[in-house]
Amino acid sequence: MRANWNLVVDKILTHTNEEDLSVLFQLLLTEEERSAVSGRLQVFQTLLAGEMSQRQIASEHQVSIATITRCSNYLKNMSASQRAKVRKLILD
Repeated sequence: MRANWNLVVDKILTHTNEEDLSVLFQLLLTEEERSAVSGRLQVFQTLLAGEMSQRQIASEHQVSIATITRCSNYLKNMSASQRAKVRKLILD
């Protein structure tokens, strides 16, 4: 079976309340996967805020330096307009 990410996004967009989304994510993601997504979001938020070193981020959010490096590289490879959009999506 081929993965269809658009199906996932469409299903998520049909739900607007937190309880329904929580149930959906519990169904779709393991506890470990939910934790990884949460950690990655925190890393992106902290990197975009620009106030901590990678070591401080790792200690504060209990994530690996490798995860932080991947997130940092992803941000560095974005265009300025993409970074602005990401900043708005996750910092506002």
